[in-house]
Amino acid sequence: MTRKLLTNLSVDCVIFGFDMDQLKVLLVERKLKSDDGKSIIFSDHSLTGYHIYEDEDLDSAAIRIVNDLTGLENLKFEQFYTFGSLDRIAHPNDQIWIEQFGDVISSRVLTVGYYSLLPNTNMNIIQKGRKVNWFPVDQVKELAYDHKEILEKALEHLRYKLQNEPVGFNLLPEKFTLSQMQKLYEAILGAKYDKRNFRKKVSQMSYVVPIKEKQQGVAHKPAQLYIFSPEVYEKTRKERNHFFI
Repeated sequence: MTRKLLTNLSVDCVIFGFDMDQLKVLLVERKLKSDDGKSIIFSDHSLTGYHIYEDEDLDSAAIRIVNDLTGLENLKFEQFYTFGSLDRIAHPNDQIWIEQFGDVISSRVLTVGYYSLLPNTNMNIIQKGRKVNWFPVDQVKELAYDHKEILEKALEHLRYKLQNEPVGFNLLPEKFTLSQMQKLYEAILGAKYDKRNFRKKVSQMSYVVPIKEKQQGVAHKPAQLYIFSPEVYEKTRKERNHFFI
């Protein structure tokens, strides 16, 4: 039996990754060629997203859609906002793109935004017909539809969560250095921190635990490694008003 797509409801996923230097987002190339295939009418990028089937829930749709586009599995998604502006698919390029799908896409589409956090950008991306690549968040200028707005809203949500919950550790490897942690905060919050002051604040986080290991295979002096302890975080959670100030 053929599954039916809902023409006016979609899911768009913002996949964030941190490469120990920059905060990046996974984008899908959208390229429209002429009928003879000899010229490109336009080319841009979008977030990982598509319409949902009428027999699936939103969470399942997010998992399926990202897997269909990238091959990525076992991602954790969180819903953060719903977008329904009247002009979200009004750009001429969007209209031209939609025409090729016939009646699959409605003239009015609502989309539910999800985001997911990956601890690195070295994940094996399976290219399934359309090119998918990582892009530095602060260098993304324009995107298809209203996806730039969706990306900005996801970043706003991530910044809020970072200062109130330990979500940042989902973007770090299991064992990390304080320099890596500082770079992550600076990349997400768009700020620069004094090294001494940052480490002083981290020293007050009992859930950031030093281990008996140091970096290996680095050209500089190996730095102390740390881990995030969920157990300690939960035990001390009520003692704090904010995760990070």
